[in-house]
Amino acid sequence: MEKSSLSVTQLQHPQSRPNQSWLKTWAVVGLIGLTALFSYLPGLSYEGFREQYYDVLTSGAVRHCNRRSGSPYGRFPHPDDPFRFIPCTNATLPPALDDSEPEKSWASLFDPNPDHWSWGNATVEQHVSGDDPYAGRGIYLCGYLDVPLDYTNQSEPRIVRLAVTKYQVSGLARADAAHFIAYVNPSAGRKSERTIVIEPGGPGGSGTSYAWRAAQDITKRLSDGKFDVLGWDPRGVNATSPSIACFPYNADRDRWAMLTGQYREVSGSPEAQLELADAMNNATFRACWEKHDDLARFVSTAFVARDMEEIRKALGEDELTGYLVSYGTGIGQTWANMFPDSVGRVILDGTEYVRDHRLLGGFGWTALDNATDAWRDGFLGECLNAGPKYCALSQPRDSETVTLQDLEIRMKKLVVSISQRPVPGYIESSGPSIITYSALVSAIYSALYNANSWPALAQMLYELEAGNSTLATAFLDRSEWEYDPTLPSPPSPKPSTDELGSLVICADSYDAPLPPGGLVWWQSLWANMTTQAWISGNSRFFNVFPCRHFNTYWPQPAEVYRGDLNHTLKSPVLLIAETYDPATPLRNGRRLLNEMGKNARLIVHHGYGHSSRDKSTCTDNVAKAYILNGTVPEEQETPCFADEKPYLYGVNSTNINTQAATAADPIQAWREHIQELAFWNPRLLPRK
Repeated sequence: MEKSSLSVTQLQHPQSRPNQSWLKTWAVVGLIGLTALFSYLPGLSYEGFREQYYDVLTSGAVRHCNRRSGSPYGRFPHPDDPFRFIPCTNATLPPALDDSEPEKSWASLFDPNPDHWSWGNATVEQHVSGDDPYAGRGIYLCGYLDVPLDYTNQSEPRIVRLAVTKYQVSGLARADAAHFIAYVNPSAGRKSERTIVIEPGGPGGSGTSYAWRAAQDITKRLSDGKFDVLGWDPRGVNATSPSIACFPYNADRDRWAMLTGQYREVSGSPEAQLELADAMNNATFRACWEKHDDLARFVSTAFVARDMEEIRKALGEDELTGYLVSYGTGIGQTWANMFPDSVGRVILDGTEYVRDHRLLGGFGWTALDNATDAWRDGFLGECLNAGPKYCALSQPRDSETVTLQDLEIRMKKLVVSISQRPVPGYIESSGPSIITYSALVSAIYSALYNANSWPALAQMLYELEAGNSTLATAFLDRSEWEYDPTLPSPPSPKPSTDELGSLVICADSYDAPLPPGGLVWWQSLWANMTTQAWISGNSRFFNVFPCRHFNTYWPQPAEVYRGDLNHTLKSPVLLIAETYDPATPLRNGRRLLNEMGKNARLIVHHGYGHSSRDKSTCTDNVAKAYILNGTVPEEQETPCFADEKPYLYGVNSTNINTQAATAADPIQAWREHIQELAFWNPRLLPRK
């Protein structure tokens, strides 16, 4: 939709029109003269006068620009912006790869009405300040960056269009006050000194969604709100093109997941169940090959690391500042050792150890014991420590004091009984249902990632143990499906890019020797993993089992990183590893620290959940000093402890009602938990 015959550049730079060229010329000449004048007249303020000078000289052009753009903030995207940022609205999705004029299509999405833009939260003072409702408020900017599909082949014309979202803490400078100052000071009203690049994990987690959910908290936590935050969807994920979904509709994926995703404990014949899952994995990878051809060759972590380096270049920052979580730490380790001179202040939180990912099944078996410990010491143990007022499961059943051993036996008895016979359930919104072993255990495992969900889960298990399945039915009803029958159809939503996760995991381990004997080795691995951890063994196994068929369709990725992790970096990185992390155990951080040596420091975060979400003032202070000032601890390891215990979050705070620590609305609490999982790691969503 064209709004005028002028080019985008002309709309953004009114002084480039012929009848305005004299304005820029005299402005530049005047500024040169003023620079000399003020250098000899120390009583005058050059900086204070410059704005007024520009305002007087360019007021006509500014007003013209505002009329043309319809916005007091000027026109977007700026012609010199490699990300082509425009203020985010609900329509700002990057143009398709087959769009013959992508920049024109993208520019047409600019909505000049600031009321439609996505602004950051305003403080009370900002609301009271009067005339400008957006003064001092950060803003979300949406954009994209084109990168090569194949970095190893310069003659390959295909590209990847990375979707990017930035939270700009400074907001926007109004064009009638500062637009033309940008010619002398390009940073005025724009990007911060550093940009914190974030990635939430997966593989398959959406960095743009992560930015929407967490950017304001991240910049406040790590930089006192001083630095911008940028998230991107890695290649194959979400809004990045090409995105990799191998099912045409989410309902199709859900349909087969019910049949092939049954856990070992409820399989009448584990061997037959494995054959079924194996056949579906083969069919899924064939569908990926039929639909996306060779794209799986270009999604390895090494290529994602190269994309991150291109993001650094586009930011115009000599070194990258980052906060990378979970699988994002695998991207960070790989990138840092591929581009050691680009490493700035980078935090790797919830540390993977990418050497494990090079092994067959290595992505699956690295944290099985941690899930068991988090269940026993965390979910159950902290429940008893909190007491019946805050955790339903600590309420005595027979007027006897509940012990940890008794509670562990009770919960094991409950899940075993459900493995033998599912529990019937009903809620009005979806009708009849059953509580299955696979769905329940999957939900328990997902909850270990976020201790904020524990009061709700404890309430659900307490009621289920007593024979009331209503809460369990409500919990599992939505968490088991990606297809949402409540949405209107047609049009159907774009299918989720779930298969990308398997393709990345398998590409990174493509050259690991396949064991002889077909499925025999995999049967043994499945049995060993589920024996070690009934909570996480099945889920982690199904993450790696598809790799049996990767090389059938894609014999070799374009690039994988097989180098060491001890390269000399421009700046040391800060690792954070958690004692009760159900996915990335503390030993990962220590092994990585041991290899990186002086190029890293480690915070040992004593807390629950995945990554350092269990708030610790100690951890936050070390991290903030590092991001703001580059300060690293003198010791290789720094111990930090969470401020509060699970079930008791906010109990002693004067700002939070005591009921906030309990499951006052367990369904809403669980819904928020599932929504968070869907944004930063879709592979964790509970399945039947």
